[in-house]
Amino acid sequence: MQYVSIFHSKWTSLTSLVRRATLKENEHIPKYEKVHNFKVHTFRGPHWCEYCANFMWGLIAQGVKCADCGLNVHKQCSKMVPNDCKPDLKHVKKVYSCDLTTLVKAHFTKRPMVVDMCIREIESRGLNSEGLYRVSGFSDLIEDVKMAFDRDGEKADISVNMYEDINIITGALKLYFRDLPIPLITYDAYPKFIESAKTTDPDEQLEILHEALKLLPPAHCETLRYLMAHLKRVTLHEKENLMNAENLGIVFGPTLMRAPELDAMAALNDIRYQRLVVEMLIKNEDILF
Repeated sequence: MQYVSIFHSKWTSLTSLVRRATLKENEHIPKYEKVHNFKVHTFRGPHWCEYCANFMWGLIAQGVKCADCGLNVHKQCSKMVPNDCKPDLKHVKKVYSCDLTTLVKAHFTKRPMVVDMCIREIESRGLNSEGLYRVSGFSDLIEDVKMAFDRDGEKADISVNMYEDINIITGALKLYFRDLPIPLITYDAYPKFIESAKTTDPDEQLEILHEALKLLPPAHCETLRYLMAHLKRVTLHEKENLMNAENLGIVFGPTLMRAPELDAMAALNDIRYQRLVVEMLIKNEDILF
């Protein structure tokens, strides 16, 4: 009996340790808020609203369904559903062209795995590569990397054995940001970032940039922080790679930012400010983030 008691005590302690370790691990994954991605849906057979629990009447388009987590509700109920979407991997089938917050919530990560894995690979073997990020890789192989991430997720092999040319990995990372449906620097935050670049006083520039960063969704801000810290490290190897903050701003300005308005002339005029924004973020990443 005493043996059983000791065994039970040890088992309880072990279970408690495992639980604490799991909780500690989960502490590192922020609980990003995410709105539901509702689409009008025709349900086959009888369906009940998962918000109000009432029957969904009609033969077609009886309600809406979240494309990311599968929640089914009345159209009128969708306006009252809290922003608590928990994307399910059976609904989130792609990595590229997927909303950034949706992707990180579906995979329980702080940042998109593409960003983490590509940056790790670049920093392990590419920091001294001349024209890093400016030189383009072979487009067919960049598409291969994209398909590998879409197919295999974090198990995608982007090692030197698969892709010897580091410009393929930098190309895949840039393509990921270009393919985002909502840019890393979101449409809502865009005007504030551009305002910072148009300001001439350096202290005021930083103040406006700081305000602009607060407008980004948490997953976007965390990814931008991680990317800027990486690009700062790239500039530390400028003698070898010839890439300073200004050159990286030229490459990443239009990659991370897209003008919300459709006016082509205004968008063209903004390119120089987009470059300045990225340049300022790189140079001041230790102060801003």
